[in-house]
Amino acid sequence: MIKVAVLDDYQNIFEEFIDIDKHKDKFEFTIFNEPFQSEDEAILALEKFDALFVMRERTPLTRALLEGLKNLKYIFTSGMRNKSIDLEYTKSRKIIVCGTEINSNPTAEITWALILGLMRNMKQEIDNMFQGYWQTTVGFELKGKILGIIGLGKIGSQVARIGKAFGMQVVAWSENLNLSEADKLGVLPMSKEELFRQSDIISLHVVLGARYKNLITENELKMMKRTCFLINTSRGPIINEKDLIQALEDDVIAGAGLDVYDKEPLPQDHKLRFLPNALLTPHLGYVTEENYSIFYEQMIENLYSCIEGRPKRLIN
Repeated sequence: MIKVAVLDDYQNIFEEFIDIDKHKDKFEFTIFNEPFQSEDEAILALEKFDALFVMRERTPLTRALLEGLKNLKYIFTSGMRNKSIDLEYTKSRKIIVCGTEINSNPTAEITWALILGLMRNMKQEIDNMFQGYWQTTVGFELKGKILGIIGLGKIGSQVARIGKAFGMQVVAWSENLNLSEADKLGVLPMSKEELFRQSDIISLHVVLGARYKNLITENELKMMKRTCFLINTSRGPIINEKDLIQALEDDVIAGAGLDVYDKEPLPQDHKLRFLPNALLTPHLGYVTEENYSIFYEQMIENLYSCIEGRPKRLIN
């Protein structure tokens, strides 16, 4: 019997997608709904398991943690990359790591939820409606505004198309911007500095790595218009969090819409939670019924393929 741990099932939803009884002759599932508070706690909880089902970049599978899991043979992650897994160590231990497909459109959609929420003061207006008030703020229109996109890949391109549909002028920058793709989308290539200075809304869609960590600091925030809204649905450390908090407190920019953070889940006492010009969602970018169905069904497929000696969707 293969022991499988399903990690970070925050919504307690795994069994809505997978009929555990259908697999009980081969697999014994244990579901964890809360994040572990330390690596020691994680090792103690997971040391007996042969396989882990993990959501991308929730529980970090560091070398120290993996060294404590002597029985571990398989890791199955949502998506085809997971920077929270020490892949060098899994190779050295011959732990098989497999991924899944993922729909990118939900992240583009949540990006626009944040943009619209900020532009039309949704947070304040919804709160005020429940308190009995009526029309307490004045919003802004999207048409004619400049949307600056950092990263014009799969998600950034979708965001750009929607911006064009709203009648916005869309500009873009990244270190490896595809000029022909930008031209096809009707997006104006721009230097990083000019994008920061001219955009009314800036949205981040790059993969976190050494070149994009702390891409936006105090220096870049001061370049932006005071009326600019900054949107991050990529990864928290692309923006220097301390500098962003200071900029929001000092009204250096108009506001920020964030779905990702340096530390997740975001601590209950975190300063961002108390800023009126920050619109926050709890990393909902990929959290849809359609994606969860893909993730869990393909994790099961991957597990069967591994025990049959023909691993699918290999990452390492």
